[in-house]
Amino acid sequence: MAELFLGGLIDPAQHSRTDKNVLLPSGDFTTHGVIVGMTGSGKTGLGIVLIEEALSAGVPTLLIDPKGDLTNLCLTFPALAAIDFEPWVNEGDAGKAGATVPEFAAAQAKAWADGLAGWGLGPDRIAALRARAEFTIYTPGSNAGVGLDIIGSLRAPTAGADPEIVGDEIEGFVSGLLSLVDIEADPLSSREHILLSNLIHHEWNAQRDLDLPTLVGMVLNPPIRKLGVFELDQFFPPKDRTAFAMRLNGLLASPSFSAWMNGPPLDIDTMLHSPDGKPRCAIVTTAHLSDQERQFVTTLILSKLVTWMRKQSGTTDLRALLYMDEVAGYLPPTAMPPTKKPIMTLMKQARAFGVGVVLSTQNPVDVDYKALSNAGTWMIGRLQTDRDKQRLLDGMSAAAGGVDVGAIGDTISGLAKREFVLRRAGKDQPEVFTTRWAMSYLRGPLTRDQIAVLMAEQKGLVPAAPPPSEAAAAPATAGSALPPPTTPAASVAPPTPVPP
Repeated sequence: MAELFLGGLIDPAQHSRTDKNVLLPSGDFTTHGVIVGMTGSGKTGLGIVLIEEALSAGVPTLLIDPKGDLTNLCLTFPALAAIDFEPWVNEGDAGKAGATVPEFAAAQAKAWADGLAGWGLGPDRIAALRARAEFTIYTPGSNAGVGLDIIGSLRAPTAGADPEIVGDEIEGFVSGLLSLVDIEADPLSSREHILLSNLIHHEWNAQRDLDLPTLVGMVLNPPIRKLGVFELDQFFPPKDRTAFAMRLNGLLASPSFSAWMNGPPLDIDTMLHSPDGKPRCAIVTTAHLSDQERQFVTTLILSKLVTWMRKQSGTTDLRALLYMDEVAGYLPPTAMPPTKKPIMTLMKQARAFGVGVVLSTQNPVDVDYKALSNAGTWMIGRLQTDRDKQRLLDGMSAAAGGVDVGAIGDTISGLAKREFVLRRAGKDQPEVFTTRWAMSYLRGPLTRDQIAVLMAEQKGLVPAAPPPSEAAAAPATAGSALPPPTTPAASVAPPTPVPP
């Protein structure tokens, strides 16, 4: 089982590194993880370091990126040369530093070279990461990066597919679609949800694929005459169906809606594995979308992931990793947005299939702690309010009974930037560590034009992957990770990171 090198243990009283690295077995993340920390805590950097390590271990990753920070994973420069950094530095940061862009790029290149060297990392590790995995930035609803044909995802499942899996996928699609037109629909009571779900079921049972225009047309002229014991026209009168169809047609008539049908189809195999079995890092950035559009896209992706997961064989090793940044809006404590059900399903069932889930948030009070209680690995940075800290401790107590939440709470209050409390299932005492330096250049969210430059070669060139071979789908095993470096002596203080 591969070990993921996240940083080094520290003396929390002195905020100084010890001589012990933090090396977590990749299999630990089959019981999922939680990363929590306020803005400026180093939470994003820790997440990127974790993803770098997973990819280095041969574990494919699927990233939901609502802010755009995770696109920085595409900014790795093995030569650590100023000329490589220069196109990506923020002019505003250079101005604040009183430097020209070339001068600031040179300073950043030196900071990254020195920072990595302080953790025993060098150009060889960066080059190995780039060679080990493929990186793709997907921008659904936009042509900046690689598009995703979200609307073309109504392909009929193969004959004999598990009815429960099919039903969950239909529910996820319909719930996401209705959120896009501002209809909060209960799958059991909403006429709109029941009608669309039955129409899709009807066509899929006949092994017929669907697209959204066809589905909208079927709302007006349904091929079914009864829903339950009621005649269709009694359950959902034609006048009301026409109004509903007009609302859906408004989406299709929007000039920008064609972007939702550009790019490769939404296929989890393709997103996780290249045809030759190389692990992929699929970064689905939704920073350019509205809240409703983000819910729609995220629901569909998670529903497809659940379907894919249930087709895999069981394993105790980490087969794939889902990382969700800023999860609060998708997993609230009381409301039931369409994203919540697939997240809860993954948190409860994914372990058996070797699929790990890592949820990141700066607002634990806005997240359902019952879901967090399913996580076995907790990494907690600085928090903004006592209320946030108490909600987090409630979830941690539920996940690891017997934990001394009072002592952990005191430790959290004394954390500095890039310092985290590490609580692992099966370990009696939590530890405090500081994150290693990221190989990726943490410059903050990329612009639309910058994403377009990075993905220019990939647009239209991401092939549909066949079902992965045993080699392609095999989870990471012992010895498959790149060897962790030898950390310099504890007296070498970690450099201060440049804020993204």
